[in-house]
Amino acid sequence: MAAERVIEMAADISKYRDDFPVLQTQMHGKPLAFLDSGASAQKPQTVIDAMNNVYKTGYSNIHRGLYEVSQNLTADYEAVRSKVAGFIGAPSEKNIVFTGNATEGINLVVQSWGKTFLNRGDEIILTEMEHHANIVPWQMLRDDIGVVIKTIPFDKRGILDLEAFERLLTHKTRLVSFVHISNALGTVNPVKKIIEIAKDFYPDMRVLVDGSQGVAHSAINMQELDADFYVFTGHKLYGPSGIGVLYGKEELLNDMPPYKGGGDMIERVTFNETTYKAAPYKFEAGTPPIVEVIGLGAAIDYVSGIGMESIAEHEAELLAYGTEKLQEIDGLTIHGTAPDKAGILSFTIDGTHPSDIGMILDQCGVAVRAGHHCCMPLMEKLGLDATVRASLGLYSNKNDIDQLVEGLHKVKEMFQ
Repeated sequence: MAAERVIEMAADISKYRDDFPVLQTQMHGKPLAFLDSGASAQKPQTVIDAMNNVYKTGYSNIHRGLYEVSQNLTADYEAVRSKVAGFIGAPSEKNIVFTGNATEGINLVVQSWGKTFLNRGDEIILTEMEHHANIVPWQMLRDDIGVVIKTIPFDKRGILDLEAFERLLTHKTRLVSFVHISNALGTVNPVKKIIEIAKDFYPDMRVLVDGSQGVAHSAINMQELDADFYVFTGHKLYGPSGIGVLYGKEELLNDMPPYKGGGDMIERVTFNETTYKAAPYKFEAGTPPIVEVIGLGAAIDYVSGIGMESIAEHEAELLAYGTEKLQEIDGLTIHGTAPDKAGILSFTIDGTHPSDIGMILDQCGVAVRAGHHCCMPLMEKLGLDATVRASLGLYSNKNDIDQLVEGLHKVKEMFQ
């Protein structure tokens, strides 16, 4: 019965591939097998149309105009804030800050919350599998005010050592910041468990989760997770680039000072003082990414119409199929074998540099990522310079995997 359900579900999902114009094109005369969704997902026509429609029929600046076009677009823009809150299970639209991307969201927390509430000697715990976006800003804070950074190790399968995490906690620990799903290994970290460990140790411990991959591969609920901060970016969620989201608990956002100064985040300005709007608006200085926010709203409507659970099941089926096919290739090693994984296959082939593999696959019409995936400490832990990463999206299918495998056999013919 379960197998029949998966087959039926996969058939339902496959029809959505036609919604993505780029997937009807070719690369080097071959059908495009796009397996780099972990870096940035392709966009469905509905997102493209929503953004184009704003430019064609109703563009203006927002929040300030008294004329109809501005008022209508302001309402549409703010409706997306409420839509995002609903999508991630936030209590209110007041929890939702629009940013340029997930990286800006982390930097906002570092520069606003971190500089206000952390002191020299306070400890921050990260993991060894973090993206640079969740390492470098904290290092900048360390160099600025003297906080201490610790890291949770992971094992050869790509699983975090939670016993080691508990040993790292001390009376000086103030924040735990970690990735929901590893972009380099595909590991789905036990977010709720990690948060519970942190909060049980110290109820006022703050937790930030980098959900850049999390929102694209699974349904999430902020009230169930109890994260203090959660960041993600629109372009991995089938929306446009240039738009991200910071979720923050309302009381924390209210206590944090503005991150940037300028127009639209103020109540009153004189040369003697400035008063600011309430959160989330005090964190959104200047003209916002108006059209991109509309595009994000369209992307959320699109994936919600399909169902995040259905997307996750479809990707899980493809991940199992791809894992089986890659394991049949002699000399190929998959990096990241945690039992709970998202649709990411990261691998190396003996005697062949990942960059060479990526270039040959390009000629075969297969788009993958080759490199350190902005996770250099993770690569150092694995003893690698780089891997090849094939990452799945809702539009991926078994033909993409087969085209990848065929290309890898050509790689082996050329180099071995």
